[in-house]
Amino acid sequence: MGRIQKNDNFIDKTFTIIADILLKVFPASKQEKQAFFYYREGMSAQSEGEYAEALENYYEALQIEEDPYDRSYILYNIGLIYSSNGKYLKALEYYHQALELNSNLPQALNNIAVIYHYQGIKASEVENLEVAKTLFDKAGEYWQQAIKLAPNNYIEAQNWLKTTGRMSGNLL
Repeated sequence: MGRIQKNDNFIDKTFTIIADILLKVFPASKQEKQAFFYYREGMSAQSEGEYAEALENYYEALQIEEDPYDRSYILYNIGLIYSSNGKYLKALEYYHQALELNSNLPQALNNIAVIYHYQGIKASEVENLEVAKTLFDKAGEYWQQAIKLAPNNYIEAQNWLKTTGRMSGNLL
């Protein structure tokens, strides 16, 4: 049985209804449908801030899901949860695993850059400028990769790259 929506968000309800219909009519194996069910339950729990429940569902989906593309999104969402809980090293692990399966995930590249940028700020606050520079450079590399995949996105990152002189010539 699926989880009960706690909020009255029209978009979430619409997604749930459409997902239920697709799950019933989609020509997929029982295993594929079960993996999708867990993924959808994880997304629902995550959207409500129920991170432990979301992780349980995502881990169940990972046990079943075989498609690398679908697994990449499960791993990405697990990374989001760890990142939102301040567990940045764990988040980085999952973002990188997602990218190993699907290199066309600009959102994962962006989130990796955001973590490195945040760590760079923290390093510069304690005047560890060499570490800060390395972290900022890493952030720049990942943002450039994300921007190559999604040139109309990440405007703030593009501005940061330009103002810090980290924008490579092929992105201009």
